[in-house]
Amino acid sequence: MHSLASLQHLNGADIDDDAVIQHALAILERRARRPEHFITCPGDATAYVRLKLAEDPGREHFLCVYLDNRHGVIAAETLFHGTIDGASVHPRIILQRALALNAAAVVLAHNLPSGNPEPSTADGQLTKRIQGRTGDGGRAGAGPSGGR
Repeated sequence: MHSLASLQHLNGADIDDDAVIQHALAILERRARRPEHFITCPGDATAYVRLKLAEDPGREHFLCVYLDNRHGVIAAETLFHGTIDGASVHPRIILQRALALNAAAVVLAHNLPSGNPEPSTADGQLTKRIQGRTGDGGRAGAGPSGGR
């Protein structure tokens, strides 16, 4: 394992911000696959998705983190991509993938390339559509405001 300082001169080339982000993502992926890594609170989820969504801040990405029945990470996948002001998200695809992975829970997140942290009307509508299709009313998830 290389430290960030040692990575700056690896192979004689300077490493840019994107390379540092990729390195951090690789570390997170390794840790997420360990049985002891779980998402047990909103802070864990926030830390995990923040780096995942930092890969391409110029356009919207919709990330799904699939969890087992003990909230261990099974997979984290960007299922939908968009433009600076939105992404077309299909709840059916999210649920199909959750079923294929035998996931017990899903953390949903998207970045805000516009920089406006306020949930849009579309965010609220999407949250309601997803909650309506989960069978439990979406009780396990958080809405666009970040929680209940």
